[in-house]
Amino acid sequence: MKLALFSDIHSNLYALEAVLSDIEKFSVDTAICCGDLVGYGAHPNEVVKLIFEKDISTVMGNYDDGVGFDRLLCGCDFKNEEEARRGEKSLLWTRQKITSENKQILKQLPRKLEFEIEGRKVLVIHGSHRALNEYLHEKLPQAEVARLFEETGADIIFCGHTHIPYVRRYKDKFLVNVGTVGKPKPHARVVKRFSNDAMWIYADINKDDILFKLMLVPYNFEKSAEAIEEAGLPHHFADYIRGINPDF
Repeated sequence: MKLALFSDIHSNLYALEAVLSDIEKFSVDTAICCGDLVGYGAHPNEVVKLIFEKDISTVMGNYDDGVGFDRLLCGCDFKNEEEARRGEKSLLWTRQKITSENKQILKQLPRKLEFEIEGRKVLVIHGSHRALNEYLHEKLPQAEVARLFEETGADIIFCGHTHIPYVRRYKDKFLVNVGTVGKPKPHARVVKRFSNDAMWIYADINKDDILFKLMLVPYNFEKSAEAIEEAGLPHHFADYIRGINPDF
């Protein structure tokens, strides 16, 4: 079975359009989103609408929860007060812009998806099975990885939230972070370099073999950055799209 998995679009419409166009080239059986449709970017309604129209199975991210339920906090892990202030502004802006119809869509997203492929149990989550905003980092201690598979009973776990893609193997099981479509981390290295590209994971799961491949998709990131600035959102968010990290 061939799957396309992606996550953390964060209202970046142009990146999402590029990823969906790229996925169409690979004749996958299904596409799945690991959450965080909204936040930070300038097109929350357009992103939710496109995901809904394409009937893409999607789990709830912490930002989807924050916007859908009008929460005061998005559940993000901010490093300092200034970053938290910008995050609060993004959450408030998105809550004000989102339509009531799209808010309902966000509220109704499931927290997880579970299914089987060739006898393997697959779990799709945003952060972790315990919390939407828990980070499953690549360097998670081996004991924690073992606990993760023991508690979930899964053979393959797909997640997002960290924005940094990786494939972590534990015995015959796999933990796969699918990276981010729309909000790269300028201080992170993807395939040995920072990439402005949108990204998704191609997964081919057969009875005797499993393939995971990171797909990088170029798009007009400057257009996304300019849309953020024109919307009156913090310029830091536009800089992140461009590959500039003003916090470092």
